[in-house]
Amino acid sequence: MNMPHAILTRLRAMLGLGPRTSNLPALDENNRLCRELDQNRLLSDYAYTVLDTELTGLSARKEEIVSIGAVRIRGLSIVPGESYCALVRPSIPLPKTSTLIHRITPEAIAEAPPLAEVLPGLIEFCKGTLIVGHHVGLDMSFLNRACRTHHGQPLANPCLDTMRMAMLWREKRTPSHYEQFNLNISYVLTDLAEEFDLPRFTAHEALGDALQTAYLFIYLAKKIARNNPLTLQELFRAGQSWRWYM
Repeated sequence: MNMPHAILTRLRAMLGLGPRTSNLPALDENNRLCRELDQNRLLSDYAYTVLDTELTGLSARKEEIVSIGAVRIRGLSIVPGESYCALVRPSIPLPKTSTLIHRITPEAIAEAPPLAEVLPGLIEFCKGTLIVGHHVGLDMSFLNRACRTHHGQPLANPCLDTMRMAMLWREKRTPSHYEQFNLNISYVLTDLAEEFDLPRFTAHEALGDALQTAYLFIYLAKKIARNNPLTLQELFRAGQSWRWYM
């Protein structure tokens, strides 16, 4: 189990090691802001970066990112005009199977920048925000591997997973123990959007999936906290098994 960042920071300070730094000032500033984050504020008080990545495959050890999309949420509302989108040229051939999923062709990324050139802009966009994603651990495993490779440190942003939030909301709404074995329940992003009657966007397109996830996050955050406003810390406690993806 990963040690909470606040505890790790205190231990390093006691040993006289101080905070670790990267070779990118924006990443250091981002991580400082995240270390100082007050978790006792209401969910509506935070700024969120909702992101999605399209990949050559699912293995974070050998596959790569080909597209990144992200949108901003403030006050539990999507901020018009605050978005990030980039195609990425991977260092490995683009498998035909991945093109069938996200419809990105080798020709479309032939002139795209490599991830090393894209990362600084994404880090700047995410600076000091909470990161939201659907099955966000997968996205963060790719992004943090790249951050370690190119800048020496991972992103320290706390993350919220809309898939886990959907599980929490379903548990609150239908607390029956046997619901977890219901094979008709789906946590696929498009299925949840249809179930909750949310606006629909193009699936398996990074910016479209980020927007889809943003609408799902806002819906779930408001439902989970209905009649009982939650702080970030209280939401983490409600789903302790998925608190942090670092």
